[in-house]
Amino acid sequence: MTRSNGRQETIDLLMGLSHALSTNFNTVAGELGVSALHARALFNLDQPAAMRDLAATLHCDKSHVTGIADGLESRGLVTREPDPRDRRVKQLVLTTEGRRLRTELRRRLVDDAPVLSRLTADEETQLRGLLRAAFERHTEENGGGPGCG
Repeated sequence: MTRSNGRQETIDLLMGLSHALSTNFNTVAGELGVSALHARALFNLDQPAAMRDLAATLHCDKSHVTGIADGLESRGLVTREPDPRDRRVKQLVLTTEGRRLRTELRRRLVDDAPVLSRLTADEETQLRGLLRAAFERHTEENGGGPGCG
C-alpha cells in the first residue's frame, strides 16, 4: 500500500468515526432535550467559566457564546454570576439541573461510547496518543480546532 493510499484510508476511517461520534452525540443530545451546541457547552462546563473561556474551549467567537449562554440560562441549566476575581466578568455556573444533565451527557457519551467500546484499554491509549499528536501538530501550525456549531 502506498503512503497516498494509506493516507486515504486513514482519512476515510477518521471521517467515518467522526460521523459516528457526531451522530451519537446529536442523538443523545436530542434524547435529553437539548441542541447539540448546548450539549457541547454543558459537556465542557466542568467548573464555573467565563464566557470567553468557554468560547476558547468550544473554538468559537465570543459573540456566539452569548447566544449559547442565553439558551442555557432560559432552560435553567446555567446562571450568570460575577467572577470573584473580576466582578466585571460574568461566569457561567451550572445549576442543579445543569449538573444533572451534564452528568447524564457524560455517562452516555463517554462511559457508554459505542465507537470505542470494543477497543481494549491498550488500543484506546494508543489511539488517543496518535490523535493527540496529530491534533497538537495541526493546532501548532493552524492555530485552533473545530469551530462552534
